[in-house]
Amino acid sequence: MLLIGCDFSCAPTPRKPIVVAMGSPGSSGDAGTLALTGLQRFTTLDAWARWLRTEPEWIGGFDFPFGLPRELVEHLRWPQEWGPLMAHYASLRRADIRATFAAFCAARPVGGKFAHRATDAPAGSSPSMKWVNPPVAFMLHAGVPPLLAAGASLPGLHTGGNRNRVALEAYPGLLARELIGRRSYKSDELAKQTPERLAARGDLLAALEAGASRLGLRLLVSGAQRTELLNDARGDHIDAVLCLVQAAWSAQRASTPGPGYGLPEQFDPLEGWIVTA
Repeated sequence: MLLIGCDFSCAPTPRKPIVVAMGSPGSSGDAGTLALTGLQRFTTLDAWARWLRTEPEWIGGFDFPFGLPRELVEHLRWPQEWGPLMAHYASLRRADIRATFAAFCAARPVGGKFAHRATDAPAGSSPSMKWVNPPVAFMLHAGVPPLLAAGASLPGLHTGGNRNRVALEAYPGLLARELIGRRSYKSDELAKQTPERLAARGDLLAALEAGASRLGLRLLVSGAQRTELLNDARGDHIDAVLCLVQAAWSAQRASTPGPGYGLPEQFDPLEGWIVTA
């Protein structure tokens, strides 16, 4: 089974592609090791979506939200079952999403503008209705339909037509903060791609290789891969690897109670949940 971690962009370009890290259990068969077997970059959504449909089987951690806050959905009187909600959401234009969510926020008090999912607090993630910095609302809009088109199952949310493809919501920031605290290790701005951030990426990668996280997985990388991960000042490649580690941890727990994959036995089937949170 191919393991993948995906650092996602809702508008990929050659300068800012979607990055997929691929992996497998270490060659020794040690359940505590994870080998990075490759990195792929996709400059269009269509190319990424085709790849998902072409690979026969995978378990993946994807860095975008799989659901919206129940509070928001109920307020807007949108469908309150996940499948119909995603179909409705996919039918909207991004401009309409922005206007609808902005109006929701404008009517709420300072400090409580956004509605949150239950998973946001333990994961430390941005609200999935946020349309800027980062535009996770648009990432959901762009990312979920290709998963469904690939027939993927989203445990606890949707049973797909291809049981050999499993999609899990991941969040690299959750694992990164465990390993190096709140040190910044990346930036899209050239002026902020500093030696301090390079050092933070080095410490983050070293911690992954040492298996220092509570996930109990030790990352195996080649010298060339290590250089590639460190030299990506935007952090897209190392974020994809962080999602890969989360996916590997979940794959080891595919048969746990409830939805499986290490997810809580019960979570809101409208909102979804971030693995390892």
